[in-house]
Amino acid sequence: MRFTKMHGIGNDFVVVNGLRERLVGPSRLARAMCDRRRGVGADGLILVLRSRTADLRMRMWNPDGSEAEMCGNGIRCLGKYAVEHGLTRKRELSVETLAGPIGLSLRGTGREVKRVRVDMGRPRLTRAELPMTGEPAGGRVVAESLEAAGRTLSVTCVSMGNPHCVVFVEDVAAWPVAEVGPQVERHAAFPRRTNVEFVQVLGAGEVRQRTWERGAGETLACGTGACATGVACMLNGKTGRRITNHLAGGDLLIEWPADDGPVHMTGAAEETFSGEW
Repeated sequence: MRFTKMHGIGNDFVVVNGLRERLVGPSRLARAMCDRRRGVGADGLILVLRSRTADLRMRMWNPDGSEAEMCGNGIRCLGKYAVEHGLTRKRELSVETLAGPIGLSLRGTGREVKRVRVDMGRPRLTRAELPMTGEPAGGRVVAESLEAAGRTLSVTCVSMGNPHCVVFVEDVAAWPVAEVGPQVERHAAFPRRTNVEFVQVLGAGEVRQRTWERGAGETLACGTGACATGVACMLNGKTGRRITNHLAGGDLLIEWPADDGPVHMTGAAEETFSGEW
């Protein structure tokens, strides 16, 4: 089976062309291929498929074999892959995901794609949409106390098609992400588990983020998490509506022009190598 290794600001993926290859047992395959000692090594396995409702369809599995609803860095990689590997000539793409349709605007020269702007859709903000336990089911979770890892955390929760719990901290570089992250990920309040963002606000248009990803652990970047962070910052009045989010692997531009509108994310995607499994 042919595969291509790609990354979006350090968040890396094994990408497989499902129009040509047939995967048997993708959950098991994800665990094997994402293993950094015995496999290719990646934060996820992405399968590119045909769609009846969009230009392409994306399915993505975490290193633990669980399937994710969506992946912001991964979908930028999918867009670059589709153009540069001849699956489409379009520069404006619609992609079907478990989180719903996602729009991509691919930027570059010739056949090369350097940056991708993603219409991530409207954030889901109620407990029922996250999902998260508690009442009221139709209420938002903004600056709410959560007990985890022996601490009382102030959390703001946002779904970008997948669940995120955002925690604002004073010094994100010194924060014990590996200690607190897994405790929040598997907290009883989150029936489907959750991704966890630890965020330091640097100014009205700038933040720094570290992410503990559901099913993957700490990663260099998380696209949906960066979007959730932008929304959380704006809901708490900590930033403006356009921010640069500094992640360990690089920067993402996040825009949320209006409360009732979509979030837009712009960032790079790169191809590392191709091989055979």
